[in-house]
Formats: sequence, structure tokens, C-alpha cells
Amino acid sequence: MAIAVAKISFVLVGFIQQLVFPRVLDEAGYGAVSRMLAVVSILNNIVVAMSIQGVSRTVAGAKEGEVDFAFRRVLTVHATLAIIISTTFAALTGVIADALEAPHAKTPLRVAAIVVLCYGVYAPLVGALNGKRKFLDQAGLDIFYGISRTVAMSTGAYVFSRVLGADGSLGAAIGFASAALLIVPVALSRSGTGKAVPEANKSVLSVGDYLRFLAPLIVGQIGLNLLLQADMLMLSDAAGEAAQARGLDVKEADKLLGPYRATQLFGFLPYQLLMSVQFVLFPLLAKAHSEKDAAAVKSFTEQGVRLALILMGLIGGACASLAPQLLRFAFPEAIATEAAPFSQLYVLGMSSLAIFGVACAALTSLRRELLAMLLTLGSVGLIVGGIVLFRESGAFGAPLLKSTAYATAGAVATGALLAAIVLRSVAGGLVSPLTIVRVGLAVAVLFGLARVLPTLPKLAVPVVGGVFVVVYLLVLVLTRELGAKDLGMIKRVLGRKG
Repeated sequence: MAIAVAKISFVLVGFIQQLVFPRVLDEAGYGAVSRMLAVVSILNNIVVAMSIQGVSRTVAGAKEGEVDFAFRRVLTVHATLAIIISTTFAALTGVIADALEAPHAKTPLRVAAIVVLCYGVYAPLVGALNGKRKFLDQAGLDIFYGISRTVAMSTGAYVFSRVLGADGSLGAAIGFASAALLIVPVALSRSGTGKAVPEANKSVLSVGDYLRFLAPLIVGQIGLNLLLQADMLMLSDAAGEAAQARGLDVKEADKLLGPYRATQLFGFLPYQLLMSVQFVLFPLLAKAHSEKDAAAVKSFTEQGVRLALILMGLIGGACASLAPQLLRFAFPEAIATEAAPFSQLYVLGMSSLAIFGVACAALTSLRRELLAMLLTLGSVGLIVGGIVLFRESGAFGAPLLKSTAYATAGAVATGALLAAIVLRSVAGGLVSPLTIVRVGLAVAVLFGLARVLPTLPKLAVPVVGGVFVVVYLLVLVLTRELGAKDLGMIKRVLGRKG
């Protein structure tokens, strides 16, 4: 529960951060910050995922009396990797900025290399707390860092753009680095650094074995994070190239990134909020698979995917149908107006990331890691190929935004469908076709209602959003998708907590 609260808090604080940036920066500044975060998040997410999973598993599985030895050994590995990765990234920032047709992004990216270094040390410390089951300490660090990062980045962006008249994205990068530098010593005070391994002790996990364990995690995370950010990076490249061809200032290209990033926030929500389904489904399937219980594997898969599909429809359907209204509620008018034309289909398509994530987590728990990795890399290929195929040569402005958004949404939905088909063949079951029809009908009802809505006052948007949630659930109840059995399950869960 502590970790769940921390993760929800982290997502919400990050969401608030994205609402603050457009108000302390101009459109071009928000776009520049969005590009910087898209690039850095690829490395940060890879570093964090491999560190927490690797260290947690190592510490939790260490023999009694060897926990501190095992922790020190893997911490040394991750600290070394952090230095190598961050230094390489800093050296390549010029190449990366040029590849994105944004040479002015080099300095903010170079500052952000400090963040990559800090994450490479911070994440293993969190992984150790997780492996030692110190969940309250882990949750406290996540909440503290999420808040301090948002405050530092927002302050840096404001000071540089409004006070100094300088590059706001550089100020945000400096704030990001400051928060990362702050959290490392705080985390060290909670986790320690373990103990040096005595030379006579040969039973502690070797560095070679640990690196072999990390390798597939790294490859999988590279694919996943490219899946999440490939469209933004390709948009930056195309917008910068088209702006130069037209003789426009680089800021005109940066302006296009802001509306796209604003829409991404709502598109990613179902995936981010449904990660808890993955965490529950993973151990259940792994246990059933290890016991060779095919019936349980099928049952858990069907229950997990059904739950994910219903929640995806609830969150994604409400956000997609009301996307233009939500954008006007959350962002300045200029950004919302540019994003509105492509927002509904984009958010709806990106919502299927939730199903893709659950399917890949299920495949991994069933020892089909290679299939999950191939599906992820294949989906990245679909995004890249789709964007290149549907983008008109030299397109700029609204046509470029639309083609990028629609190609990405279609590719992600196709990848989710393929992942679901593969999971069905492996697990022997997936979800009832009637469930798919009923969820689709409920989402269609929301879109129908959204079409007849006038432009709402800002304060009315959250209220209407709540109404849409109720309507969605009511449709599922009337079509008998949700019933007494589901209510009974909820009561049993609440009863256990009580």
C-alpha cells in the first residue's frame, strides 16, 4: 500500500509539473523542456528499472549474513555503469541534439547527464530498500523526490525564462540536476552502502553472473522506452528540418512539441495507472506456471486482461472522448487549440499501451521474455515505419502533428493486438469476445456524448469527467459485464484489508 501510494503520488506530481511548465514558459520553452525530458527519460527509465529489479532481487535472495556483502557488490556495479552511461551521454549530447535538428538543446542535455549519473546511484539504493522490505522508506523517498524535483525544475524554468530572460529548458535541467543531487545523500542515509566482500567469501554473486542477468533487462527496457518516446523524437527531427527549410527560427519547431506533449500526458495515463495490474498478475502467473497448472494460468490471464481492458476503457475512454475539453482545462489556450484536432484518436490509440504492458508482463512471467522483447521492438518498428510512411515530405504545423499522432496511435494499437494474440496462444485464454464488445460499446457511448457537448467552462470539466465515468460503468452494468460477482470480489478484498 505504501508503494502504491508513492507511485500514484509520483505520477500525479509529475502530471502537475507538466501543467506548471506551460505557465512559466512560452510555447517554445515548453516544447524544448518536453524534448529534453523525452531524451533523458529513455536513459533514466532504463537505469532505474534495471537497478531496482536487479538489486532488489539480489538483496532479497541473498543468504542470511550475506545481504550487506551482496548489496555492496551490486552497488559497485551500478555505480560504475552510471559513470560510464552518464559520461557517454554527456559526450554525445551534441550528436543527439543535431540528430533531433535541435542544436540549441545540447547544453540542457549535457546538464541533464548529471541526472543520469545520480539516478544510477539512487535507484540501486531504492532497490536495496525494496529487497530488504523497507517499503515505508522506499515510499518516503519516492514522494520526497517527486515533490522536490517538481519544485526545483519549475523554479529553475521560471528564473531562467522570466527573471534572466535566458533558456527556460536550461533552467529546468539545472533544477532537475539539483533535485537529483539532493536525493542521493538522503537515500544513502536510509539504505547505507553495504559491506565489502571478504576475499575468502566465494558464495556472493559474481559480477559476471550479475551482468548476464542485467543484459536482457537492459534490452527490454531500451525497447519499452523507445516505444514511449520514439514519436516525440521523430517529431522533433521532422519539425526542426522543416523549420530550417522554411527559414524559420528554431523556436517555431519547438512550439510544435508542446501540444504533442500535452496530449501525450493523457494518452499515457491508462498505462501509468494500470501498472499495478502488472505487479499483481506477474507473481500469480509465475507461481501457476512453475507449478505447471495450466488451468490457473488460463484463469489468471483471463481475469487480469479483463480487468485491464475494463480499466483501460474507463480511464482511456473518458480521457479520449473529453480530450479537447481536458486540454483546455489543463493547458493554456494556444497549446490546447493546436492539440485538440488530433487529441481524441491519439489518446484512444495510446490507451492500448495498458493492454500491451499487461500482455508483455504476463508473457515475461510465463518465461516468454524473448517474445515480449520482440513484440516491444516490433512495435517500435511499427511506430517508426508508420510515421515515415504517412508523413508528407516537408510537412509542418498541424499536418505534421496529425500524421505523427495518428501513425503512432495506430501502431501502438496494432502492437497491443499482436501482444494479446500471442498471449492467448501461450496462456490458452485471453478474454471473452463479449467483454471486448461491451467495453467497446461503453467507450462508443462516451464518444457519442462528447460529440454533443458544447465547449465547457473550465470548472465544469472535472464534473463532466466524473459523469462520464458513471455512464461508462452504468453501460457495463446494463450489459451485464459488471455484476454481483465483481461486487463480491471487491467486498472480499476490502474485507481482507479490514
